[in-house]
Parts: sequence; C-alpha cells; structure tokens
Amino acid sequence: MKKIQQGFTLIELMIVVAIVGILAAVALPAYQDYTVRAKVSEGLVMAEGVKSGVAEAWAADGATGLTAFEKQINDTPPASKYVSNITMPNAGTGQIHVALNATTVGTIKAAENTIVLTPFLNPGGAAAVPVLLTGATGVTGTIDWVCSGELHDNATKRNSAFGAAASGTLKARFAPSECK
Repeated sequence: MKKIQQGFTLIELMIVVAIVGILAAVALPAYQDYTVRAKVSEGLVMAEGVKSGVAEAWAADGATGLTAFEKQINDTPPASKYVSNITMPNAGTGQIHVALNATTVGTIKAAENTIVLTPFLNPGGAAAVPVLLTGATGVTGTIDWVCSGELHDNATKRNSAFGAAASGTLKARFAPSECK
C-alpha cells in the first residue's frame, strides 16, 4: 500500500527557514544603505537652488556678486529634516557644503556627513581646461559642478582638472554615484 505524504518534513521546513534567513541577512544591510542614499539625495536637491544662485551671482557681478550671495546663504542657511544646513564657508569660492543630519539620515556618523559641491568655470572648446571659480577672473563660460563625498573619482575621470575639487566626508557607499 502506498503512503501519501501529507505536508512538509521538518528538514524541508528548516531548509526554507535557513534560505530566508540568509537572504534577509544580505538584503537588510543593502536596503539600509539604499534608504540612507535616498535621504542624502534630498541634500543635493536642496543644493540645486543654491547652485543656481551661484551661477546667477557670478554672471551678474562676478566675485562681488558671489561674495554677497555667499553672505546671504550663510546668514540663513537652508535646512530640512535630513539636511542640517547648506553653507558656503569659503568666501569667494562658490563652494557649497551640504551637512546632513546624522541623527535622522540613518547609519552615517556626525563626522562623516558632508558633501561638497565645487564650481569650475569651463571656457568651452575642445582643449579648454576648467578652472576653479576663484581663479576664473576674466574667463567666461559655463559652470561645471563637482560633487564630492570622501572621494570624487568619477568627476576626475571625466576631466582631470576636477581633481582640484575639495572633498567632503560622506562615505562612498552612501554617496550618489556622481559624488564617488
């Protein structure tokens, strides 16, 4: 007489539980990094307005307009739930520092929470080399931005002149791809 199996054996259930446990152990840290990167991107979105202001101030009044705009930003720095502040601490450079709120963003540390956006003036042309905005007296062109966490290798691969950009402190695993 044939015996019909009814249900799963204990060993089969244990194998399924082990597989689910292994998948969860791999997926959970990856998901946590993903949520931190999503919160970090809010800082870059907020910085877009400041970047536009830098370009407008530079186009209108050069270094004088830039200095006035920097003072305005530093007097009332933008902030949000995930962004502690956006400042321009290096006068006359146009450099933007985005400080993330380590408490609300997630697994980042307070000393590893900044992204730096450095402007370069690109005079155009095939052989043109972008220059830091501070060294662009008398040069016209478009502004190229370099985003840096602790690294900015992707930008440097695009143009070696971008190696002069300042670095932030945000770990590469949390930084958007352009900031790595």
